[in-house]
Amino acid sequence: MSFMIITMISVMLPRADVAAERVQEVLATHSSIEDPDPAAQVTREKGEGWRGVVSYNDVTFAYPDSDAPTLEHVSFTAEPGKTTAIIGSTGCGKSTLVQLLPRLYDVTEGSITLDGVDVRSIGLEELRRQIGYVPQKRMLFSGTIESNIKYGDPAMSDDDMRAAAEIAQATEFIDGKPDGYQSPIAQGGSNVSGGQNQRLSIARALAIHPKVLVFDDSFSALDYKTDSVLRAKIAEQASDAAVIIVAQRIATIMHAEEILVLDEGRIVGRGTHEELLRSCPEYLEIAKSQLSPAELGLEEEGGAQASAAGAADEKGGER
Repeated sequence: MSFMIITMISVMLPRADVAAERVQEVLATHSSIEDPDPAAQVTREKGEGWRGVVSYNDVTFAYPDSDAPTLEHVSFTAEPGKTTAIIGSTGCGKSTLVQLLPRLYDVTEGSITLDGVDVRSIGLEELRRQIGYVPQKRMLFSGTIESNIKYGDPAMSDDDMRAAAEIAQATEFIDGKPDGYQSPIAQGGSNVSGGQNQRLSIARALAIHPKVLVFDDSFSALDYKTDSVLRAKIAEQASDAAVIIVAQRIATIMHAEEILVLDEGRIVGRGTHEELLRSCPEYLEIAKSQLSPAELGLEEEGGAQASAAGAADEKGGER
């Protein structure tokens, strides 16, 4: 055995030991997100079911070892048949806010309820079965288009799978593939475009017929026409679900029943698109950076600016 090989082995073995130790540390890590005690779990019988009313009640959240909370005193209610939108600058806590609902994290203070029941009192499997969550990052899995759409319920019918794909505006590109729904998907969806990835992720969320639909910036890779048609189809076909949309684009959320403007972890404005243009400087600033006054429906640009500026002055006076 040459000196070089002996040297390589002597270097690699300690590294392998360190890597093995790190893997063991990860495997031994105890998750803080646990099912409630079986005796204390709240369930719904099939005949009763969940309605889908989501309430954030004075929610504050801080990551472990963080110097300051990511979210502070957030309260709002999302109801079935209505769309609640969340917008704000990058890093203001939008994604964290919706990740608390399926308990990817737990609140630090306050509570989140589903139909009046604290989500920490609902079994994780049952809770997540009520929520169609479409994350911001690519989350397709190695398999086929069919296995990805049916991920939440492998026993679902092909009709339900195709209906979800149609609502998600994914049918055209699926049917255009030689193998259709049996077309292979690489881990992470790396063999499909960003828009196709998002549409398949949306189809997967819709296919389980959830009571709550959460879209975490899930329309960003779609062109405006597809975005608009898809949202119209969701409103039509999933009209009994509460819809929560996190978005960067004003055009995606301007027709929501309620828009929440988040800034540094706090809600600084809430209302309809028209109301916020005239009452929330932060919202007006985002809106004007993306769309023209005509597209925003501003009759008099100066009047809207003056109203928002007046609101800003009032806020400054209250501090």
